[in-house]
Amino acid sequence: MTQSASHEQVSPLKDPGANLTGLSREDHKGRAPEVTSAPLVSKLLGKSSPRPTSSLGLFLRGLVAMLVAGTCAPHRPGIRAPAVAPGYNLGRMANCRRDPESEPESVFPREVGLFSDSYSEKSRFYFCGHVLSITQNFGSHLGVAAGVWDSALSLCNYFESQNVDFRGKKVIELGAGTGIVGILAALQGGDVTITDLPMALEQIQGNVQANVPAGGRVQVRALSWGIDQYVFPGDYDLVLGTDIVYMEPTFPLLLGTLQHLCGHHGTIYLASKMREEHGTANFFQHLLPQHFQLELAQRDEDKNVNIYRARHREPRPA
Repeated sequence: MTQSASHEQVSPLKDPGANLTGLSREDHKGRAPEVTSAPLVSKLLGKSSPRPTSSLGLFLRGLVAMLVAGTCAPHRPGIRAPAVAPGYNLGRMANCRRDPESEPESVFPREVGLFSDSYSEKSRFYFCGHVLSITQNFGSHLGVAAGVWDSALSLCNYFESQNVDFRGKKVIELGAGTGIVGILAALQGGDVTITDLPMALEQIQGNVQANVPAGGRVQVRALSWGIDQYVFPGDYDLVLGTDIVYMEPTFPLLLGTLQHLCGHHGTIYLASKMREEHGTANFFQHLLPQHFQLELAQRDEDKNVNIYRARHREPRPA
């Protein structure tokens, strides 16, 4: 807002130590008013005071005239504005229109959702002739369960390239997150149960409804490893998991869950990014082989993703 300038009679030519902005000393304590009074501008230019005779007076008069004229002069292509000494605020020298883009708030994006606590992203994937529309709800609520990880895409690609048969098979997916792997298995004819912790079930259910036609054999249920796996049957033909091997304290719980769920002639497919810092390699090289016959089915060097196939060990002959 424009304020009227101070009417205190201070001549910058009489006092070399006076300020040259047309502001009283009190004005410098806060936001200085913009100068709009024509008499004051004339005073700054020396028109209301005796003609100076000293070289210092001539220099000061020329400097003020240059600053005032340079600040308010319209921009012309090819003409550079006069240089200004550091510390001068030209916006306070005269009543020039401010560029709205120079306001502080203009540096912040105007998209309200950009700084929201969570956001959703819908992606499409193509496997086995199906178009999968998967919604990922990123935010602190779901954490790592929100997104589609590389290992899930690698396992879906593997099922397609190897023509894995799901027809009539009883399938369960662990730690499903978005449910993309279990959804593909259902579309390929499997009788599928997709599981994760309770907080992720709403996201999975939404993706199931968006991709699996009515009447499809798929259900979404909560499962906490090592706690309630026994409420599920122990005769699944296929047990699936992608990027579920990354927290060492859960390894014994996961092993117990796999042992219970996988049927005697069942097969386990686990795809995982091989993170050394999470003990992933130790799980597959030392822990899982103690209970299952394990083989590396495929490795993706670019993504550092391994796909393992595991089966129950054959009982030793008596």
